[in-house]
Amino acid sequence: MKVYEGSDLRNVALVGHLHSGKTSLAAAMLFTAGATPRLTRVDEGNTPTDFDEEEVARKISISAGIAPVEWKKNKLNLVDTPGFNSFLYETKAALVGADSGAVIVDGVAGVEVGTQHVYNLCADLDIPRIFVINKLDRERASFDRALESIHSSFGRTAVPVHLPIGAEREFKGVIDLVRMKAWIYTPDGDGKGKEQDIPADMAEAATAAHEVLVEMVAEGNDELLEECFAVGTLPVEHIVDGLKQALRDRRLFPVFCCSALHNIGTGQLLDQIAEILPSPVERQPVQGFWNGQPVTRKISDADPLSLFVFKTLADPFAGRLSYFRVISGVLKNDAHLINAATGTDERLSHIACPLGKTQIPVTDLHAGDIGCVAKLKDTLTGHTLYDKSAPVQFPPVQLPEPSIAYAISAKSRNDEDKLGQTIHRIMEEDLCLRFARDPQAKDFLLHGTGQAHIETVVSKIKRRYHLDVALHAPKIPYRETIRGNASAQGRHKKQTGGHGQFGDCWIRMEPLERGAGFQFANEVFGGSIPRNFIPAVEKGIVEIAANGFLAGFPMVDFKVVVYDGSYHDVDSSEMAFKLAARKAFKAAMLSAKPSLLEPVMRVEIQAPVEFAGDLMSDVTGRRGRMNGMEVKENTQILRAMIPMAEMLTYQNDLTAKTQGRGSFTMEFDHYDYVPPLQSDKIIAAAKAAGVHVSDEDE
Repeated sequence: MKVYEGSDLRNVALVGHLHSGKTSLAAAMLFTAGATPRLTRVDEGNTPTDFDEEEVARKISISAGIAPVEWKKNKLNLVDTPGFNSFLYETKAALVGADSGAVIVDGVAGVEVGTQHVYNLCADLDIPRIFVINKLDRERASFDRALESIHSSFGRTAVPVHLPIGAEREFKGVIDLVRMKAWIYTPDGDGKGKEQDIPADMAEAATAAHEVLVEMVAEGNDELLEECFAVGTLPVEHIVDGLKQALRDRRLFPVFCCSALHNIGTGQLLDQIAEILPSPVERQPVQGFWNGQPVTRKISDADPLSLFVFKTLADPFAGRLSYFRVISGVLKNDAHLINAATGTDERLSHIACPLGKTQIPVTDLHAGDIGCVAKLKDTLTGHTLYDKSAPVQFPPVQLPEPSIAYAISAKSRNDEDKLGQTIHRIMEEDLCLRFARDPQAKDFLLHGTGQAHIETVVSKIKRRYHLDVALHAPKIPYRETIRGNASAQGRHKKQTGGHGQFGDCWIRMEPLERGAGFQFANEVFGGSIPRNFIPAVEKGIVEIAANGFLAGFPMVDFKVVVYDGSYHDVDSSEMAFKLAARKAFKAAMLSAKPSLLEPVMRVEIQAPVEFAGDLMSDVTGRRGRMNGMEVKENTQILRAMIPMAEMLTYQNDLTAKTQGRGSFTMEFDHYDYVPPLQSDKIIAAAKAAGVHVSDEDE
């Protein structure tokens, strides 16, 4: 592959709702440009950007795929991103490598909730956006209806640059409204099309659409507006220049059309991407920092060399593969750079351009380009590499916290030691994955963004690393506490023939506010309990409280005061007072109003407005409490506090209630009392399972 200057690069992220055709469009563009020998398809499992076994099996994109296209003296780096809710964090991370976004819209379904999510991700990064209405060959596909849904969701600044020729099965080409020419394609052909005059039956509609395009291009430019008033139209070169400027100013968002599956319209789309989308060097400088001070890097070959790693692939055979964007300078093979996060000197040998799972070797990469390199020592996603003479660090992408957890275990004892190591390797490429041990349940918990995310990780463990594992719903981390005050005596006395055992203490228990934990105080006066035995009393309380009183869950948010007692000069010992404290605890708990606490989660739900009523009723049915709601465009956002016990199956239930168009995030907020009905069930289940407070002292 040739080496391209920054001005000849176009980095385009293909974003859209699940199954809108992003991967198929990338495959069609690659074939049209001659980068692949044939037109590949998702259903056949051979598309270049969906190469992971899980992606092939599920027929969806799970992680971002990179593919360069050489087209008319330009290099177009296509970034194929996931559209499934559980994997949108990958889309957000990959957008760092893009300078513009192509929002793919299903020609049948129009704008969907996922379309709005990814559009907002692009808007948050303030990158130019175009729309591509895909699947116009499908039954019930309608360009006009899809365009109207775009206007309804994103405004009238989305202006058509293409019109389709034919509809549904008769879709065969596009009209270029800039040059007023028609392009006719052979279905499943080479994607380049043949130029023709506009069909007579579409001439009037094309003329009207052309006039709208010219007016909107001229609207924000005084020179073009004067020219348009004087002449009545604009020459092609002025329309192109005006469209490019309007796109850079985020005033207009061009709309194109195609059928990726049958390779109709892709040649024209490639032409327009190369012609009107901005190159990296046209972007604003990138803001970084060093030692707390701001540092700026222009996307220019003249600035010192710096890279940002936006994706990591952990291959069990090839090792770690790092995907990066050259922010500034020119990267050459065998360059030595410093990792800003670790201080490690990294040698970048055998740099390449990624084409799916294939690496195309290159000698150097200019500012703005995307590349990959294998086997860096300590570099992970979000890290910055810089020339040692000009230090800089770029901020990592802020990704959502995991919203769901499952207990995971190896089915074979021989695999238990390998499990943690394997998951940590996967975590190198998946920044939204968490792995930790639950100290209470003694389970290993795998945290992810949704059930599909967790299931995909488990499949990777099985397919890639050949470990057989099992998933279980996690045990709810209930806690126990008290609501009332109580005092009790604990007296331990045992005579064994020699030295006996004697310990006697009086304790007072008091409830504390949520989150206070455990407090212990000594109010013994007059030496009724020697000072050296007081720690034994505390230890006895701590040990028995760890096993709870009602259902075996740890006690929290309570205070114990030891205020009186007695001892024996010979028979008293630390063990005797520890056992006496345990008896005092049990006696006090009988009148201290013991209660169960449950974790309550802060939940945010996003779904189309039409599902708001059903979702609010569902929140109430889950013992939830609404905290607020708002509407953004066509998306309803609900915020609520819901007990964790009611959220274990929420992913599947939300998918069913919203036809797969809803998503949610969840994080722990606080503990609260369990209502009596649920509390009785939990305690009964614990007793049935044989859970009880330790009675070794009895």
